[in-house]
Amino acid sequence: MNLEGVPARSLRELELEVEAEGREWTRQRLQQRLQEEAARVGEVFPPQRAAAGASAHPPDAAAHGGRGR
Repeated sequence: MNLEGVPARSLRELELEVEAEGREWTRQRLQQRLQEEAARVGEVFPPQRAAAGASAHPPDAAAHGGRGR
């Protein structure tokens, strides 16, 4: 294998690459475990979004420090 002309990667670059791989592995493992748990309890994963017309604030949001004060 000829590595002449190929610049050496810094330890920081290698560290960032391995950390990114670890995050992706963890994300995939979490998704797998969540899917398994959802199947076990009979729920849908990922959860379905609420209807588009749903309000971000409950009707009494003003009473709890929301808008409308």
